Amino acid sequence: MSVMGEGGSETVPAGAGRGLLFQGRDVEELHTLVSERFAPHRLTVLDDHPVDGRFRCVHEGAVALYELGYGAEVDVTPGELPEFYNIHVPLAGDGVVTADGAALASVLSIVNPGQRLSMRWSGETLNQVLIIPRQTVDRALAVRLGELPSVPLHFAPVLDARVGAVRAWLRVVRAFAEFADSELAVRSPLAVGHFEQLLVDGLLDAQPHMLSEAVAGRGPAVLPHAVRRAADFCAEHAHEPISVADMAVAARVSLRSLREGFRAHLAMTPLAYLWRVRLDLARRDLLAIADGQALGTVTDVALRWGFAHLGRFTGHYRQTYGETPSQTLRGTRAVRGPGAIHKTVAFPP
Repeated sequence: MSVMGEGGSETVPAGAGRGLLFQGRDVEELHTLVSERFAPHRLTVLDDHPVDGRFRCVHEGAVALYELGYGAEVDVTPGELPEFYNIHVPLAGDGVVTADGAALASVLSIVNPGQRLSMRWSGETLNQVLIIPRQTVDRALAVRLGELPSVPLHFAPVLDARVGAVRAWLRVVRAFAEFADSELAVRSPLAVGHFEQLLVDGLLDAQPHMLSEAVAGRGPAVLPHAVRRAADFCAEHAHEPISVADMAVAARVSLRSLREGFRAHLAMTPLAYLWRVRLDLARRDLLAIADGQALGTVTDVALRWGFAHLGRFTGHYRQTYGETPSQTLRGTRAVRGPGAIHKTVAFPP
């Protein structure tokens, strides 16, 4: 049995690189790297099997996503967490997560700032580790509640994948991991920012926490002028990684009221409306290229407006405008009269 003591920085170094950070058997180096990215901790290798670790940075930004496995049975004890939420999404193997001395019923879990954490992992374990700074969650809550929370938000510790909203959020995590690993992520900061917003807002919606009722039920019924304010905000800020929560702030209503207003008056969700605005802007850019007023490809335009999945972009575009983006770009467009009505498309996250 070997033990690595606590040490290292509590924050991610500025400009730290993405990609594979470690692969091999140098347990001291792995311990140091994990300490730098997460928090000082004690690492204990529990058997004579040599560590064969893998530590990879998938993304660092407003949230951070890593993959980590030790290749040996280990105990990891950080003690009290710094100012971030630590979320484990198991990919392989098994283990036990303990928060404030209580073993959690599932490794699929979230540990809150200030809680004392310890973990035991099998040699086959590989986890996705999502790190969300407290200030990121606080800002999202302030948008919903109108003020910053005075204490860290505490989520229920176990994520139940049998719950539909949690399953949907986990799909966003998987989709973001795939997207962040692609070259498209470098070319579309808007899509990256949108994914980050989805991860934070989706967690607040999916996972029970101590302010769930206040977040869900605050605010009166929305009025049409509030919907117009939100729509104007979308038009002005569609090039930025805005969220539905930002739209609610602009409209000066709660998230719940905004969603009810969009359903009642526009027969769509606020997020679907935002993506429809971006789709119209993508069409505008494609028409400009077709007319010789700009340069670019379908891929360039799709990524500029945050459409990370090109196949879905093409499908939504065809459903809305009756032609493919490539047809628009080539000038082989379907003839549409001035009174043509576009179809309403509900865009998934």
